[in-house]
Amino acid sequence: MAVDAFTFRRALGQFASGVTVVTTRDGAGRPAGLTASAFCSVSLDPPLILVCVDHRSEVNQALHASGLFGVSVLHEDQESWSRRFASGGPEKFRDAELVTGAQGTLLVPDALAHLECRVKAGHPEGDHMIWVGEVLELKVAPGRPLLYHGSAYRRLDGPGGALDTGARAPDRV
Repeated sequence: MAVDAFTFRRALGQFASGVTVVTTRDGAGRPAGLTASAFCSVSLDPPLILVCVDHRSEVNQALHASGLFGVSVLHEDQESWSRRFASGGPEKFRDAELVTGAQGTLLVPDALAHLECRVKAGHPEGDHMIWVGEVLELKVAPGRPLLYHGSAYRRLDGPGGALDTGARAPDRV
């Protein structure tokens, strides 16, 4: 039985994930970035993470050129940052007050976590590139994460952590 893209996407949408903004610079030093929910840890020793980026994204070429990238793990009140970086093109950086990390990567201010990474490997798979990054610097802050589930942004609700009903998110997340 063949798996159709619509049903596959619906099935994967049942997996609740955090929301990140991934940033880098291209060969000319111009910023590039995107919203990504396909992010996870790979190894504790050495500290490695991965992020998956659509081949069509300008971020892929920038990661090849730069070799460095930043990951900002968004908190529940940073949905606007996620929406901003879910769009294509350089306009997402217009009037964006990002902070610069110790390694020179651009980061979303006040995020739950900042990870500055050196590209360790890139693996093309299907319509995405899997980027593995070695974490060079990190910063962690307390707070509650912005979640993505069922094509909508979600928040943890109360001490038990149940998901709320959420607002519809853009399809590119």
